[in-house]
Amino acid sequence: MDDLEQRKLLSVLCHGAIFFSSLMVSIAVPIIILVVSTDPTVQANAKESINFHINLYIYFAIFFILSFALVGLPFLFLLLIASWVMPILAMVQVATNPNKIYRYPFIFHFV
Repeated sequence: MDDLEQRKLLSVLCHGAIFFSSLMVSIAVPIIILVVSTDPTVQANAKESINFHINLYIYFAIFFILSFALVGLPFLFLLLIASWVMPILAMVQVATNPNKIYRYPFIFHFV
């Protein structure tokens, strides 16, 4: 497999890992790819995917607490939609342009 195909595969795998499970398994995939890969584009995509996961966990905790006051229920619904749509957009973007790093909008960067 050439470098471009490997970059495409690993980048798509980083962003698509959220579909493996909603537990910590999904965040382990981009962490492993970040440690194993030497390609800077793949590493940047892995970091972005990790940041997206962390943001989802934080937003879920906040909206879950707010849902007891019924204020957070619409936000939990929107978070559920975003947790499916945003990774799909990221996977399409890195598959069509593997040399570009995908940046999720509206997230904080911890890693």
